[in-house]
Amino acid sequence: MLALPGPRGPPRRRPREAEDGDRAHRGPLRAAGSMASLFDSPDLLVALVGSSFILPIVFLIWIRNTERWGREPWWALLKSFSWGAVFSVIVAVVVSLIFLGILQEIVPLYVFLAERFANPETIVGVLIVAPLVEEAAKAIGVMAGRRHTEVRTDGLLYGAASGLGFSATENLFYGLATLLAYGASASFVVILFRSFSSSLLHASSTAATGYGLAGRWLTGLSSAFLPYYLLAVLMHATFNFLASFGELYSDRWGETSYLFGFVATVAFAVIAVTVVRYKLASQRPAAAR
Repeated sequence: MLALPGPRGPPRRRPREAEDGDRAHRGPLRAAGSMASLFDSPDLLVALVGSSFILPIVFLIWIRNTERWGREPWWALLKSFSWGAVFSVIVAVVVSLIFLGILQEIVPLYVFLAERFANPETIVGVLIVAPLVEEAAKAIGVMAGRRHTEVRTDGLLYGAASGLGFSATENLFYGLATLLAYGASASFVVILFRSFSSSLLHASSTAATGYGLAGRWLTGLSSAFLPYYLLAVLMHATFNFLASFGELYSDRWGETSYLFGFVATVAFAVIAVTVVRYKLASQRPAAAR
């Protein structure tokens, strides 16, 4: 999910005053130092952008090469990638902020979630808003490949391209946020981890959306799209739940919850993209152009 400000939830206990004071002094100083380093060294910004986009592009090559016949033209896939990286991100940010603004006014919802989870804002933002909004927004990138969609599996590729473009920009956002908070080394670690987890997830979930859109375009049936969009939302929500497992259950299982979440997210993303590649590899020659 994109790094967005969370909605207001029920009031929580304030941390110890000493910790508040320490963070109040260290946080802005560290952020200011990191920002200064970013502007003083253009190479750092170039490195952040490059590291955010390089693996998603490599994954796009990898997924495209899975097709045995009738591979999609590169320029069309890069168009979907670009639309996902720019337009889908803009739409997702704007609509997510609107949704969060609406949901934060529903106090009973937060009271209900606060009784069951340590962080109700995570549930609303990460498990509800992000999957619904982002999967719909990434469909914009899939539409860039509509003219070239001749079989349903083409939708898998354009969906993966849009999802990977979206994930590349998301990687950059998280990398910049981590840079300001913890420094350059930590930002590259975050980008690397997200590339092998979130990027593969976005590719897989939006591939499902693309498969549904291709079915709608080729058959003319609106009902061909909805089941696959809901599948994409479910995949996204499941991944986000696993990624948030440590935050949600650390008070119960301690550091083990973070380890489980780390392993589970990577495994889930790898399994999902493997299914997509299997579907592409099993395409018959008769269905290809």
